[in-house]
Amino acid sequence: MPPRSPRSRDLGTPIDRNLALELVRVTEGAAMAAGRYMGRNNKEEADQAAVDSMRRSLGFVDMDGEVVIGEGEKDEAPMLYIGERVGNGNPPQVDVAVDPIDGTRLVARGLPGGISTVALAERGTLFHTHCAYMEKLIVGPKAARVIDITDSVAVNLRRIARAEGRSVEDLTVVVLDRDRHDRLLRDIRAAGARVKLIMDGDVAAGLMAAMEHRTGIDVLMGIGGAPEAVLAACAVKCLGGGMQGRLWPRDDGERAVVRHEGKDPDAVVGLDDLCAGENVFFAATGITDGELLEGVRFRGDTAETHSLVMRSYSGTTRYVEAQHDLTRLRQRAPAEAGVS
Repeated sequence: MPPRSPRSRDLGTPIDRNLALELVRVTEGAAMAAGRYMGRNNKEEADQAAVDSMRRSLGFVDMDGEVVIGEGEKDEAPMLYIGERVGNGNPPQVDVAVDPIDGTRLVARGLPGGISTVALAERGTLFHTHCAYMEKLIVGPKAARVIDITDSVAVNLRRIARAEGRSVEDLTVVVLDRDRHDRLLRDIRAAGARVKLIMDGDVAAGLMAAMEHRTGIDVLMGIGGAPEAVLAACAVKCLGGGMQGRLWPRDDGERAVVRHEGKDPDAVVGLDDLCAGENVFFAATGITDGELLEGVRFRGDTAETHSLVMRSYSGTTRYVEAQHDLTRLRQRAPAEAGVS
């Protein structure tokens, strides 16, 4: 008999591996909904379309899910808010992390790299904080055990290069293009590594760093969103990569909030702190063309999507190329078609 899946901590119910395909349906629908707004310079409408589609699709997933990473607190977001219950209510009990559009500006401007993502793990295993930002360091499996975010950029890059069997000059580090990263960029360049700057989309960037040679990205460094860090951690765990973070409070008020949560704002947050689950799922679908996934293609009554889905228990990554009959979906499964 095949081995049974790890059991949910709360209910003792195994998390069915078939949830992987259900999650892909969720991100496909959100990507198709957002894809209609590609390059139309309206972030709000693109995001709302993706949120609406993802919320409807999640309602059909066979799970008792609680959103721990979403669109904001209950008073800030009408749908996919923190604490919202999603799924059909059946076991297993799971934490759900969503980002209907990772790279909203990219989609609105028609730029590469916009994706739709969702992840889940056993209930109570995903990290949550009210701190908006986190410093991150992400690498692939070979360098997973050698990184230390408290050490200098140069030291980390030398260790990563040694673990990879390469020189520092061979490494490519992806960094969000922000003024706060001026010193980080100087340090990376002084160490001899190459730099790839991105406008947005650090979930996708973290995913590419953890995938190592497939993407040409070796390391992610810098400060980005804390919610995105949890989504990235789910993907990194599925891939066997390494990740460390540190919360980055913007002021004394945020620092006090972090302390009120019982967290040390200066402590290193490891991969197992961000994602403690043993049976983690991560799915993403391209909205605009990128290095990782192709964007949505609309061809009259059909649409084409390109997705990936991962599961930590098996270590499997699947790529899914799908052709959707939009006429049938509008009639039978409007959530998947991204329509009301």
